[in-house]
Amino acid sequence: MTAPAGCQLIGRWRIVGADLWDRGYLDLGGPAIMTIGTDNNGEIAFGALQVGLNLSYSPSMVFFTWAGCDELDEVTGDGSAEMLEDGSITITFTYHNGDEAILKAKRDTSSTAC
Repeated sequence: MTAPAGCQLIGRWRIVGADLWDRGYLDLGGPAIMTIGTDNNGEIAFGALQVGLNLSYSPSMVFFTWAGCDELDEVTGDGSAEMLEDGSITITFTYHNGDEAILKAKRDTSSTAC
């Protein structure tokens, strides 16, 4: 399945806040970013975490499973991202058998909706 034509979340998002981590940790390895592609794939990177996303779509929300590395340890989980009225997104990010975090992101200035 590819993204529906009206999916507003396609693009690159700058993670600007989280309930579990401060901004210094989020940007530890570079700017904290979530990328939502049209081909069921995406990426998220913040702190020492870098993972690939397997996406499913609705017009104002995406659901995902993820796998990758956090401080060189293999990690997996799932989550979702939902468009808010102000044009930002809220991301629920859950580690398998672990923490759940709520992240907030704004569209990266170099990204536009498709």
